[in-house]
Amino acid sequence: MSLQVCLLGFGEVGQSLAVDFGARGVSKLTAWDVLFTVADSAPRRASAAQGVRLAANVEDATAGADLVISAVTAAQDVAAARSVVPHLKRNARFLDVNSVSPGVKVEVSQIVEAAGGRYIEAAIMSPINPKRAASPMLLGGPHAAEFLAVARQLGFTGASVFSDRIGGASAAKMCRSVIIKGMEALLGESLLAARRYGVEGAVLQSLGTLLNTDDWQAQARYMITRSLIHGRRRAEEMREVARTVVEAGFEPRMSSACAVWQDWASAHRAAAAHEDLNDLLDAMTDGRSRGSV
Repeated sequence: MSLQVCLLGFGEVGQSLAVDFGARGVSKLTAWDVLFTVADSAPRRASAAQGVRLAANVEDATAGADLVISAVTAAQDVAAARSVVPHLKRNARFLDVNSVSPGVKVEVSQIVEAAGGRYIEAAIMSPINPKRAASPMLLGGPHAAEFLAVARQLGFTGASVFSDRIGGASAAKMCRSVIIKGMEALLGESLLAARRYGVEGAVLQSLGTLLNTDDWQAQARYMITRSLIHGRRRAEEMREVARTVVEAGFEPRMSSACAVWQDWASAHRAAAAHEDLNDLLDAMTDGRSRGSV
């Protein structure tokens, strides 16, 4: 495939997309991440392992690109767009897959369009793994429909056009996150307290009739581990979710509290190494007094 693609951000999403793009024959693939300047950073190691060309800077990454995919953290969405547009080729597509509020998507689209680029909103409606590029994705904006054919060639087989207006796809994503990230926070807080009382088994057993899962112990470990490993990024997303709720005219009581939880969980990442749920919960509270849990 002759398309020249720039991956802006090389975290979990960028790395996952790079694997599939390589399999699809994208030979002109360049990545830029601010952590590439750190010699032993995780993004730098990952890019070397996957054979992606490391750009020297954002200008090197963007110059000549037909498609720029912004996969940075939520808090950096606007700044990333501003760093790119001075070097963006006219009519280049800018695919924004970041988890931010509809208002932020509108702001970024205006930055890109003012520079002569074609902005496409994207909302990934599931964890990026295991389906990676094939994950369900909602596309939005006036350029979404004509981009769909290119998206399918790149492996975005789960993509569909949601709206020709910017904001709707991200609103759907953000409102979904109120539930998904909120459940992670609720499970974490519930089971930490339950473990202290020695009633975690009873709590998990009582959840057997809730939702469609036969193994709540495995489900709880998975969801809590997501917060441990990705809590910092998820906290940023939940602050964007809170902004989305505010933009809709409501008080983001649950979303704001969830952001606080996700931030707290990220400080206990090492606990995720435990396969047993009880060991994981104990590791999250080691050295802490009962009153501080």
